[in-house]
Amino acid sequence: MKNRILSLILIATFGIVGCSNGDGDYTPKPSAFYRITMPEKDYKLYDTNILPFTFEYPEYSQIKIKRNDNDVKFLDLTFPQFNGTVFLTYKTLGGKRTVAGEADTAHQMVAIHYNMASGVHEQSYNDYDKHIYANTYTLKGKSIASTYQFWATDSTKHFLRGAFYINSNPNYDSLQPVYDFIHQDIVHLIETLKWK
Repeated sequence: MKNRILSLILIATFGIVGCSNGDGDYTPKPSAFYRITMPEKDYKLYDTNILPFTFEYPEYSQIKIKRNDNDVKFLDLTFPQFNGTVFLTYKTLGGKRTVAGEADTAHQMVAIHYNMASGVHEQSYNDYDKHIYANTYTLKGKSIASTYQFWATDSTKHFLRGAFYINSNPNYDSLQPVYDFIHQDIVHLIETLKWK
């Protein structure tokens, strides 16, 4: 009986010593985030007869037109590598559809995320030569579904709204590089937007 107890103590001692790294630090490694590799920035022009505007979009993204009515068009700018999408909605202004009404609707769509946001940064962009007047909204916070939204208009005939979503559970810290990377692409889209 004494030999069994001595054998068990000896095996347990060797097991504990054998599993340690020798420096006395037995803390498990913390979980890590995936490494995200960003592609090179390269843009191409999107110009089709279906849309009354053109813009440049990244080579690493894809465009899919989802609805093509006379005065309302829905298209997705997808980023397969990041599992993200910029949902774009174009509306022709006129009649009951005004710039003020559409801008208010766009603002309400941003306001849906206010209760989860720790901060919202609104910025205006105006290019008087190209008749581009835009507002962008950058939302910060740990549980934000859409971190970047915008609308652009010529103030008389065209209105374009966009919202960026990543199809995963929000983890602001680990996804921040992706948010910043796509944010640059959306700014480039607005800067290269031209009405037909």
